[in-house]
Amino acid sequence: MLEAAKIFREAGADWLCVNNVDEGVALREAGASGPVLIMGYVPLDALGDVVAQDLEPVIYNQESVAALEQQARKQGKTARVHLKIETGTHRQGVLERNVPDFVRAIDATSSVRLAGVGTHFANIEDTTNHEFAESQIVAFNRIAEAIAQVHPQPLLRHTACSAAVLLFNRTHLDLARIGISLYGLWPSKETYVSCLERGKPSLDLTAALTWKTRIAQVKEVPEGGYVGYGLTWRATRPTTIAVLPVGYYEGFDRELSGIAHVLVRGKRAPVRGRVCMNMCMVDVTDIPGAALEDEVVLIGRQGDEKITAEQIAAWCGTISYEIVSRIHPSLPRVLV
Repeated sequence: MLEAAKIFREAGADWLCVNNVDEGVALREAGASGPVLIMGYVPLDALGDVVAQDLEPVIYNQESVAALEQQARKQGKTARVHLKIETGTHRQGVLERNVPDFVRAIDATSSVRLAGVGTHFANIEDTTNHEFAESQIVAFNRIAEAIAQVHPQPLLRHTACSAAVLLFNRTHLDLARIGISLYGLWPSKETYVSCLERGKPSLDLTAALTWKTRIAQVKEVPEGGYVGYGLTWRATRPTTIAVLPVGYYEGFDRELSGIAHVLVRGKRAPVRGRVCMNMCMVDVTDIPGAALEDEVVLIGRQGDEKITAEQIAAWCGTISYEIVSRIHPSLPRVLV
């Protein structure tokens, strides 16, 4: 997070968005200045840190307003908050009928200031039919106008995730909360197709991440020998196996057992047997010279071959978001 935040700031990002208080505090302690929006839930007993570190939480509970007021007055500060309004996702958010009273409650405090209002799209990445997203845009605009009737001061309006930024210019508003595309990944195939259908400028998104490991051991397995837990794979010929020091603890999903490939010396090496907690095994029989500590690419390019997060997601029956976000934070990140 700290490395990414530095890159985003240097590239011109005005705001940083995080999920929780701990992440916001870590940014501040690392010297990050400027606005930081906390998009996830903030426990009531953590709101003191929000005030102390000048973080801006997304709120949708009256209890949060009361606790923030208490903390802000105690510290002699003003807390800035962003109201999340419900437009159809039915996740975080205040129902439309409750929004005016919620805004009045914020305005009635002495130390909590309403700084922004936002929502989130429910069905903008998973489809090329954006009727529901369009209905949410209409709902957000209607509710924002209602807020203006009881709170005439200007507010920062924000709704756009990566897909919305790419597809609907009118969702850019005052802040664009770009997520996965910052890391060079398309939100979905449907988003890519929708951009083409709408005649949007083609973006050459390049994945920022390459995930690598090294061969920890090379060993020979006789014909008929088993590999891994549960005896799920058996060699049908004399086989050379490379052991990799990465498994589901590190984020290399167990669903990849017997399905995935990795890249060794520019060639694909299939995963054999079950992915273990901290290890997996790949077949390098047809990769001459594969040796101890050879570079192995799990996600990325090696020679003419490439394995993408989207391809791994397809093997696992999930989405690329999950694949890249589950790479264990203890693994070293090397900036290139």
